[in-house]
Amino acid sequence: MTTEQPYVLVLYYSRHGATKEMAMQIARGVEKVAGMRSLIRTVPAISATCEATDSDIPAEGALYCSYEELKSCAGLILGSPTRFGNMAAPLKYFLDGTSDIWLSGALCDKPAGVFTSTGSLHGGQESTLLTMMLPLLHQGMIISGIPYSVSELNATTDGGTPYGASHWANEKQKRTLSDTENTLCQKQGQRIATLASKLNS
Repeated sequence: MTTEQPYVLVLYYSRHGATKEMAMQIARGVEKVAGMRSLIRTVPAISATCEATDSDIPAEGALYCSYEELKSCAGLILGSPTRFGNMAAPLKYFLDGTSDIWLSGALCDKPAGVFTSTGSLHGGQESTLLTMMLPLLHQGMIISGIPYSVSELNATTDGGTPYGASHWANEKQKRTLSDTENTLCQKQGQRIATLASKLNS
């Protein structure tokens, strides 16, 4: 039995930085829960050229996630930009390699949530969030979104859904996260961490 502080894994892929910024805000929310810490990780890009490989450690930003870090988390919050209404290929590729974790049942009964960013206002946010939940359900995780008791969800004029935090990046204007989007990210992190703390005890 380990005495190490349990953590919520904030696992994301980001191409232009918006999803990464959301991950940072979500981690801030996680850290608001006593006895729970955040672990921010990313995944390497993939290439159509089979021989292409990335270094084990990225040049900048979060470290690449290991399967052991995923297996040992107390909760998971998964983030990706939208790709035609679905998660980006690098994140899907990482999840496709988790059959050993699925067989072990290591993620069963742990809370999980999802988040996304799109370049256009109707760029597939909700379908991306919903399809990101599918592999987590197969892992036996307990999916949680953002409830409407979070007042910002009713007031948002940009990102934010009951399925998970979202951000409208607007590729031409390069929008940063709004105050409401930041708050919803933090509230989602806090919610998953609170559930993880209760389930972990």
